[in-house]
Amino acid sequence: MENRTVTTPGTGTSTLVPEPARGVPHAPPRTLRARRRRPAVLAMAVALIAAGGLGGAVLYNSTGQRIAVLALAHDVAYGQVLKADDLVVARIASDPALKPLSAADQARTVGMRATTDLKEGALLLKADVAQALTVQPGQLVVGIAAKRNQLPATRLQPGVSVLVVSTPDAGSGQGGGTTRTPESLAAVVTTVGKTDADGSVVFDVAVSVADGTRLAGWVAGAKFQVVLAPRTAGATGTGGASAGASAPAATPSGAASGGSA
Repeated sequence: MENRTVTTPGTGTSTLVPEPARGVPHAPPRTLRARRRRPAVLAMAVALIAAGGLGGAVLYNSTGQRIAVLALAHDVAYGQVLKADDLVVARIASDPALKPLSAADQARTVGMRATTDLKEGALLLKADVAQALTVQPGQLVVGIAAKRNQLPATRLQPGVSVLVVSTPDAGSGQGGGTTRTPESLAAVVTTVGKTDADGSVVFDVAVSVADGTRLAGWVAGAKFQVVLAPRTAGATGTGGASAGASAPAATPSGAASGGSA
């Protein structure tokens, strides 16, 4: 408050007279300002609740689309027979890129053999098991790159028995230009690659250790022909179904090339 000196009439003295108080603006209380912002806070809360509900709905739908598949309970070595305690049922989200065996196939899978080393926790695929192994102990796997005119018209499938016939140039063998019976090796197809645009294809065959080196030499020289081996009694078609029946007849050995001179 400001004081001013005012001269009083008739006395010649001055006294202090207080100046009338001026009005001071008042700030609104904090509670009022909080109330003014409350609608925005409520709107944000409603948005968060809605987002949480939407996320929960998406998670629920995703969980509802899970499928039961087979997985490995522990490591299984190549060639080992699968037992019931080797398998567990896992639930995964349905994905077209994943093609594991369904849990419904568990009874049929028990008793089959592992076609590769299987690791604990991995999903079990159809290619991981087979009724009988195409590659037997003591055999080698040889890759063959064959052109269209070196293959039979029937498409090769894993488990099919074949004969690989050596076709050297005339006169390249011993004895000059004398005619000799072509050598041949029995083999079993284990894997077939994709066919190229020109009809050539790369595939693997299982042969004995004694025949593996000789077959590799034929493949390196590109002088060979692949023919289908005669079916044995009881063979039913090609592919995995005939693997067990045809494999014994085509088990490579040193005497398998009986057609050689």
